Amino acid sequence: MTDHSTADSAGAIDYIAVEESPRFRELKKTQRSFIFPLAAFFLVWYFVYVLLAAFATEFMSQRVWGDITVGLIMGLGQFVTTFAITMGYVAFANRRLDPIATEIREELEKAQADA
Repeated sequence: MTDHSTADSAGAIDYIAVEESPRFRELKKTQRSFIFPLAAFFLVWYFVYVLLAAFATEFMSQRVWGDITVGLIMGLGQFVTTFAITMGYVAFANRRLDPIATEIREELEKAQADA
């Protein structure tokens, strides 16, 4: 088994060692802890909408106000949800992921410069 260091004698970065580092694993775990639950929530929400549109047409065609129906509100809600998740992820990434990624990148740049 070989010892993975950040940079080898030729100055190339050992990306496998970086990937196996605790800091990088923390970055991946933090990202996944945000992405997987929201992806599951959105997929459930999306398929509920599709199934309701296909099998509960009477419910979806109920008028809420004028020509606005439950189906239209739920359909527009899909767009709102998409934008909300995107904005939430950007805020989360800026606050939690980017500082860790910046640390890792700076360490790699320093190792590359020192080699």
